[in-house]
Amino acid sequence: MEPGICYIKPEYQVAEANAGREETAPDNGDSSKRKREDGDSNEAGERKKWNKKERKRGQNKNRPVFKDERYSHLCHSLMEGTGGEPCSLANCRYVHDLDEYLAAKGEDLGTECYVFNTKGYCARGVSCRFAKAHTDDKGRNIKKEGYDESASQTTFNGISSDLQVRLRKHDYDFRRSKELIKQAEKLRDERKQQLQSDKDKKEVSEEGKASCEESQDKIKPPESNNEPSTETPSSVANSNQIGCIIDDTPTGRDALRKAAVDFREKLVLSPLTTVGNLPFRRICKEFGADITCGEMACALPLVKGMGQEWALTKRHQSEDVFGVQLCGNNPNIINQAAQLIEETAKVDYIDLNIGCPIDLIYQQGGGSALMRRTNILELTVRSCSAMSERLPFTVKMRTGIYADKSVAHELLPLVEEWGASAVTLHGRSREQRYTKHANWNYIEECAAKAKGIPVIGNGDILSYEDYLERRTLAPHVSSVMIGRGALIKPWIFQEIKEQKAWAPSSSQRFELMRKFCDYGLEHWGSDTKGVETTRRFLLEWQSFLYRYIPEELQQAPPQKINARPQKYRGRDEMETLMSSGNASDWVKLSESLLGPVPEGFTFVPKHKANAF
Repeated sequence: MEPGICYIKPEYQVAEANAGREETAPDNGDSSKRKREDGDSNEAGERKKWNKKERKRGQNKNRPVFKDERYSHLCHSLMEGTGGEPCSLANCRYVHDLDEYLAAKGEDLGTECYVFNTKGYCARGVSCRFAKAHTDDKGRNIKKEGYDESASQTTFNGISSDLQVRLRKHDYDFRRSKELIKQAEKLRDERKQQLQSDKDKKEVSEEGKASCEESQDKIKPPESNNEPSTETPSSVANSNQIGCIIDDTPTGRDALRKAAVDFREKLVLSPLTTVGNLPFRRICKEFGADITCGEMACALPLVKGMGQEWALTKRHQSEDVFGVQLCGNNPNIINQAAQLIEETAKVDYIDLNIGCPIDLIYQQGGGSALMRRTNILELTVRSCSAMSERLPFTVKMRTGIYADKSVAHELLPLVEEWGASAVTLHGRSREQRYTKHANWNYIEECAAKAKGIPVIGNGDILSYEDYLERRTLAPHVSSVMIGRGALIKPWIFQEIKEQKAWAPSSSQRFELMRKFCDYGLEHWGSDTKGVETTRRFLLEWQSFLYRYIPEELQQAPPQKINARPQKYRGRDEMETLMSSGNASDWVKLSESLLGPVPEGFTFVPKHKANAF
């Protein structure tokens, strides 16, 4: 069998012409089918050679963003329906004609409101697309008997209006953060001096040894003058130093930090931009994920008080061990963001992303660019590690920037020395992104260099067989992080813990999508805006979900994450629809869950190649 292909049983294979499994969405009205021919024809009708660099990869940076302009927002004074208090704002920009609003809203999408059934009250009131389930004959929003507002709160974090005002007015006290940066700078300079001193002593010692060998006299020089110092920079730094604070007590910050979160023998859900949202993380928790992390949040917008970035820090009550991942290029800003998170949010650890391959982040000196900016990285890790006695600070990195020049084996021991509580290593470089295979041999090499902190391995796990193979290959790895594998089959955590495969039917997979929609309506709202936000994130998830191939259809399961399947049909119509790589089929599935799409609706997935 040819590698890189997932072979399908003959009875489920279909001819190429009848496949209909195009792998991207229409781009500005053009055909969505990826061109697999050798090349295109030029004006003279001659065949051009297909350029490998022209493959669809990376992000659809110019994809259209659909804006639903069917109606404006309803004023909060009318959310509860008729009979409420009139709006007190003179220049309120929201709609105040309830009848006009309800006429523009359209028919309800269903007879049951998930939010109302779950919590006993729907805050969207009459704007809810399932409003008839919780409004009386007079059109007023109702609450279930015994409704308790405090008990119904299931989501935490985000930014309060008071904190937002303080940040925008530069009124937040960051003196603590600035002091930690100063201490980190001092320790960094001391470390450089120590390294230079050791280097000079080594050179002097080698010169003295050479001169002694040249002479006939075998008199040994005094040991105190010629033997190099036994105190290495690492031993000096680790004697009584934790992070960037000197701690003389026998039970220092390090002990408390390690007790706060145990990163060993855990299944960790990777922080996933766009698709790693709160509703998706809830589903992964239900399937057995031990540790979750929010989507990557940029430090600067957090410090500026931008609500959209703070939304990435939100946490559901089911996430018992939850972290926030930060990204930035300035140690002062990153440390201030870490201080904000530590003082205002409910989190269990903070992670620093130094592996993000996105061009915009990299060109600004953040993400994977920090792997070559070691001075900046040292300040960041030292200062953030010393931020709190209860909050571990971890680092997520790649093998390096370039495929032929790995640096993680040099960087990981330094990050541990600077105070990180754990390190996650993705077995690819920035240059590779998600192509080729993750190098677990190199992950094991790096993990073996760690003296005490857990090392979490990441890359190419799509089944429990993959998990067992990687753990056997890398015995020094403490835990495993799963990203794309969880997007394709979120039940992978259950498979690993039960050590057996689960083959859900098309109806079970459809109910999983329905559950995502329910969680999305609870999180983003059940009004029209919330419905369309839920639809957008569902479609983004479907750009990975369609890649799952039922084991009964494969000739040699389990499925490998980078193996492209032969063209096939499912065992029923729903399974065939779910296997389609055409975005228009994903939209059809979303319409069966969230109602018809607005007129003029278009969707292009974030990733051109959908990570194959």
